[in-house]
Amino acid sequence: MKLFSNELLASLTGSAASLAAKIQNKQAVIGVVGLGYVGLPIALEFAKKGFRTIGVDVSTKKIEMLSKGENFIEDLDDNEISEVVQKGFLTASTSYEALRDADIVYIAVPTPFNANKDPDLTFIISAGEGLATVLHEGQLVILKSTTFPGTTEDYLIPVLDKNPAGIKAGSDYFVAFSPERVDPGNKTYNTANTPIVTGGINEDSSLLAAAVNNCIIEKVYMVSNPKIAELEKLLENIFRSVNIALVNELALLCERMGGIDVWEVIEAASTKPFGYLKFTPGPGVGGHCIPIDPYYLSWLAREYDFETKFITLAANVNEGMPYHVANLVIREIANQPVSLRDAKVLIFGASFKKNVKDLRHSPAEAIILRLMENGITNIDICDPWAPEYKAAGRLFHTIEATAENLVRYDCAILVTDHDAYDIPLIVKYCKHIVDTRNMTGNLDIDTSNVTRIGYDAPKAKMRMEH
Repeated sequence: MKLFSNELLASLTGSAASLAAKIQNKQAVIGVVGLGYVGLPIALEFAKKGFRTIGVDVSTKKIEMLSKGENFIEDLDDNEISEVVQKGFLTASTSYEALRDADIVYIAVPTPFNANKDPDLTFIISAGEGLATVLHEGQLVILKSTTFPGTTEDYLIPVLDKNPAGIKAGSDYFVAFSPERVDPGNKTYNTANTPIVTGGINEDSSLLAAAVNNCIIEKVYMVSNPKIAELEKLLENIFRSVNIALVNELALLCERMGGIDVWEVIEAASTKPFGYLKFTPGPGVGGHCIPIDPYYLSWLAREYDFETKFITLAANVNEGMPYHVANLVIREIANQPVSLRDAKVLIFGASFKKNVKDLRHSPAEAIILRLMENGITNIDICDPWAPEYKAAGRLFHTIEATAENLVRYDCAILVTDHDAYDIPLIVKYCKHIVDTRNMTGNLDIDTSNVTRIGYDAPKAKMRMEH
C-alpha cells in the first residue's frame, strides 16, 4: 500500500496519460450512478471543484429535486447544491445516455442482501448494464458500493465487457474499486477529509482512480488490487459489528447478574489511553453496512468451504437485541394493570443513529415487529428527524413529546439518542421507560420508572436485601 501523489502519474502513457492530464486540468467529465448518501456527496465535491458532473439515478423524484437545485441529503449544504446546479457544474438524469461524454464514472448503488442473507448484486449489475451502453475507450469506472471480494472483477467487468463498442477492461478502459467511507451525521469527517483506499485492476487503473479521488479527497491510499480494497471495507464494518456484539453480550450478562451497571464498566474501561476502543450496547445495529457486511463475508467464505464462526456469531448477537428490548417492554407491561392487547407503546427514534434522517435497517422496525407478534399493536413513533416512518406494513406519523401525550403510554422505548429529546420531561411523564442508549443514566431526578439495558436495578436491590 502507498499514498498517492501526482508525481506517480509520470509513469503513465497513451490513453492513461491523456486521462490523467484531463483530471489535473479539471477537463474530465465526472459521472455518478446512484445519488444517495454516497453518490450525491461525491458529485457535489467534484462540482464544487469546477468539474462538469453528471448524476444518474432511477428515482425521478431525486432527479427533479436536483435539477431544481434542491438538496435531499441532510449532511450536505442546501446552498452549495443550489449553487453548483445554477452554475451548470452539476446536472442530473434518469438516462445513462447522459454519461456518454463522461471520462470517469462512479457507481454508488445499494448492495442489500436477499431473504436468505445472500448478497444481492442486482443494482450493481443493472448499473453495469446501463453504463455498458455508453462505455468508450479511455474511460475509467470506479465502483464504490460496499461488497464482497471479487465483485469488481468477477461480476461488474463481465457486464461492462459486453459493451457494443467491443472494448475490454484493462486494455481499452480502466476499472477500480474504491469503497465509500460515509458516516451520516458526522460533523468532523466528511467526503473531503476522510482518507480512502483505491485498488485498480492494473497499475494504470489504480493511479487514475487515485488521481481523480485526490481531486476531492486529501489522502488516497493505493492497494494492490480491487479484492484487497473490497475486503478492507468489510473489515472496517465487521470490526465495529464484532465490538458492538461484545458489549451487547456483556450488557446482557450484567442484567443477569444484577448489581453491575455495564455503562459504568464501559466508562471505567475507557479511561485506559491505549489498547482499548469504546463501544456501547444498544437496541441492535442499523444503517446500510453493519447489519449486512458480516453476511456478505460469510456467504463468500462458504464458497471456499470456510465458516466465519466468530463474525457470524457477532452478527447473531446484534440481531438478537431487538428481541431483548421487546421482551423488556413486555415484562414491564406485565407488571401493570393492562393487557398486552390494550397496552400503548411509544418508540423514541426511527432513524438508525442519532441526529440523522437515515431509516435504513433501523432497530426500531425489528422492535415493532417483535411487539406486534406478541399482541402489542398500539404503537406510536416520536422522531423529529422522521415525520413519517414505514415499518411492519404500517405508516407511522411522528407525534410530539408533550406532557399531555406522554402520559397516555404504558411504556416508552428510547431507541435513538437524538439530541432533540427532552429526557427529563420523558422520564417525568412516561409510566415506564426502556432505555437502550443510557440516555437516563446520569439524570439527577427519580428514574425508578426506567429500565436500562445493561443494568437490572430491581435484581440488584433484591440481591442486596438478601
